[in-house]
Amino acid sequence: MAAVLSDPALHTFIGGTPLDRQALRARYERLVAGSPDPAVSWCNWVLRLRAEDRLIGTVQATVDTPAAQASVAWVVGTPWQGHGYAAEAARGLVDWLSRQPSIGTVVAHIHPAHLASAAVARAAGLQPTEEEYDGETRWRLRR
Repeated sequence: MAAVLSDPALHTFIGGTPLDRQALRARYERLVAGSPDPAVSWCNWVLRLRAEDRLIGTVQATVDTPAAQASVAWVVGTPWQGHGYAAEAARGLVDWLSRQPSIGTVVAHIHPAHLASAAVARAAGLQPTEEEYDGETRWRLRR
């Protein structure tokens, strides 16, 4: 995944820089350990392109049980963008979340200029709201 996520262009809208292999391993170890808050679950998947048997990105959800809400995000490596992989993965994630009885709302936060990510959110059934969070538009799907 370090190679997949190594392109600085992936950080154009979210900020920061790519993590090196060691830092990414440490991050994944923290994710696998789970949230320190028992009311919050971290759900993380890597995306694998079956035809090439290669990893190409991630989808994730942070589930806040008391709020009955899941915050979702996705990233697909630059070489695989524009092929619908993020939309397919986001639809699958939102579909899975919609079958969880503890989740009533799915949200994503997307930079207003990130048109590709907005298209992914729309494909997953989310709609933009008038709300902003940290300079990003909040997208929402309520069950």
